Amino acid sequence: MKNLEKIIKALADKNRLRILKLLEARKLCVCELSFILGITQPSVSKHLKKMNEAGLISSEQDRFWTNYYLKSDVRELKSFLNCLKKQLSKEDVIKQDLNKLKRVNKSRVCCR
Repeated sequence: MKNLEKIIKALADKNRLRILKLLEARKLCVCELSFILGITQPSVSKHLKKMNEAGLISSEQDRFWTNYYLKSDVRELKSFLNCLKKQLSKEDVIKQDLNKLKRVNKSRVCCR
């Protein structure tokens, strides 16, 4: 029950829900997420930290960048997350984010 509460609290934010859908599509760095969401990199990092603490995401180093991705073993919430992701797909802001995702170029939006 405690894990479920932590995950639900981590997802109780519009930007974290948007990040959830974006990371469902592919691994992304903070720069890319910041560009797509239109929020600052420190804000994205804070959101990612909360999602990581809830066990929703993980990261890997790729040269200069840290790429974030959804964990595939969040079994406590698998059906809940699938339902949530399906519902989010209907939202206009999510559709806009996913269209931006198709056009984002890491080498252009990242400062390294």
